[in-house]
Amino acid sequence: MSGFVTKPEPVQVPGLTHLHTGKVRDLYRAESGELVMVASDRTSAFDWVLPNEIPDKGRVLTQLSLWWFERIADIVPNHVISTEVPAGAPADWAGRTMICKSLEMVPVECVARGYLTGSGLKEYVKDRTVCGIALPEGLEDGSELPSPIYTPALKAEVGEHDENVSYEETARRIGADLAATLRQTTLAVYSRARDVARDRGLILADTKFEFGLLDGELVIGDEVLTPDSSRYWPADEWQPGRAQPSFDKQIIRNWLASPASGWDPAGELPPPVLPAEVTERVRARYVEAYELLTGLSWS
Repeated sequence: MSGFVTKPEPVQVPGLTHLHTGKVRDLYRAESGELVMVASDRTSAFDWVLPNEIPDKGRVLTQLSLWWFERIADIVPNHVISTEVPAGAPADWAGRTMICKSLEMVPVECVARGYLTGSGLKEYVKDRTVCGIALPEGLEDGSELPSPIYTPALKAEVGEHDENVSYEETARRIGADLAATLRQTTLAVYSRARDVARDRGLILADTKFEFGLLDGELVIGDEVLTPDSSRYWPADEWQPGRAQPSFDKQIIRNWLASPASGWDPAGELPPPVLPAEVTERVRARYVEAYELLTGLSWS
């Protein structure tokens, strides 16, 4: 069993219709037809949305996405219209809200990997492949791949695992031309972001994107290149052959999997509340990633 420990009730705002409560984001539709996307401070681990939040997380994700959208605009357009808070919405929505174009979302989560880690490492150890793509011998945890690879997945519902699928399977489901465009665009955006991050002392190990279509044009949506959707490592601490320190929520996973939590990630009981010390460490890590990438101070 997994999902929300306690699913929040949607905020009621005049003129907005609530559409969906996700792991992090709440989605509304305005009377004009535009989508209103609000990034909460919720966080998830082991397919559970945890009972307590990480302060400022939603704002960090939103502001970092906006920063990246500007830097990849020459590769692919994005769905953002404005960041104005709708009339009647809570003041807390400031800084975490995006008014967006309504897209026909492509049912594929587009993943780019430049380094070997996570689920890719487990498959490589077993078969010398990642999502069916053959890789050379001699790689280890944290190794840079000979070149970035595209490993699509099918997005799951809250509480379920995304399902890795072959490129050929995506071509069968959505058509060869669109599948090829997704792969090309995903790898182009990843390569741009990898180089930007490297200049700022960070390694972008892997990332995932969601795309939609608007009048036949491919548009990138949701969030981009945040610590929630990407794996960043400090370049000066990179050492293949071991797990790398990261800027994502690995701190949470480590605590939940430790004896200190008293919780079994493989069991059926919901996870416990995070200690204040863990919550603050995670918040600081998100803020640090924002500041390193953008060169701006978080306030």
